[in-house]
Amino acid sequence: MSDQLHFTRQTLLAASDLIQEAGTSAGFDLMVQRLELERWVPSGSDLSVSKKRVVFNKALLEHAERVFWAREGQMTLGEAVVREAVRLMSSPARYAEQSQLERCLARDGFTVSWDAGDCGQGNPPWLRRSLPRNVDLAAGDDQVHRHLKDFGFSRSCGHLDQAIDAHTRGDWAAANAQIRTFLESLILEIATRIAAAYLPGNPSLNNGFQALAKCGFLSESRSEWNQDGKGMLNGLLKMLHSDGSHKGLSDEDHSTLRLHLALVTARTLLSRLANNE
Repeated sequence: MSDQLHFTRQTLLAASDLIQEAGTSAGFDLMVQRLELERWVPSGSDLSVSKKRVVFNKALLEHAERVFWAREGQMTLGEAVVREAVRLMSSPARYAEQSQLERCLARDGFTVSWDAGDCGQGNPPWLRRSLPRNVDLAAGDDQVHRHLKDFGFSRSCGHLDQAIDAHTRGDWAAANAQIRTFLESLILEIATRIAAAYLPGNPSLNNGFQALAKCGFLSESRSEWNQDGKGMLNGLLKMLHSDGSHKGLSDEDHSTLRLHLALVTARTLLSRLANNE
């Protein structure tokens, strides 16, 4: 499907959840062998699958980027585990864990298809990209979290984690609220870090934008933000404040769209901050 696919921690753990719920003990042991994890994960009937999975998850997260030859070809361990979970899916879903995994995959830029379409080989379901190859949302999410921790933006990081958690649960209203609050918090934390001289006490979001424009971090000439409210960030925050989903989009689709836009925007702003410092 790609040189290598990358998935977020939440997606890998959601795949593991579905594997435990939908699989069998013997099937779990066979999967461990297919994934070449025998050196870390015990097999046999002495331990329950739930106890084996504690060890399995640790090995998975530590070695998710290890490349090896799996059933479908050469890929990372993380991708192989996701594919193992996708093979256990059904239509309609029999387990809540399947819906949670599908939401995590959507957040990473993937979908599960039951129609042949362009895939056409083997039997459904198929794991397919929902976004172009060069849009690596999982890597973007990792980079955003890395920058937030490096800069000490704990408030923004907390809002992002709450947004992702709510999105995984399917609580779209809570996810949308936290996505909006995340970006607002990020703007103010960046402004406080590099443009504090332009900020009043108890600054508003608009104060944060104005300060970042005055110090040259945001470009008004490129319409990144404008006093007249017609810049890109003005429009994005206005959309994030809207109620309900867009016409033609489900609540899930709209919430996923909001999260994708927020992650791409945050990644750009944080990378710019890192490069400027």
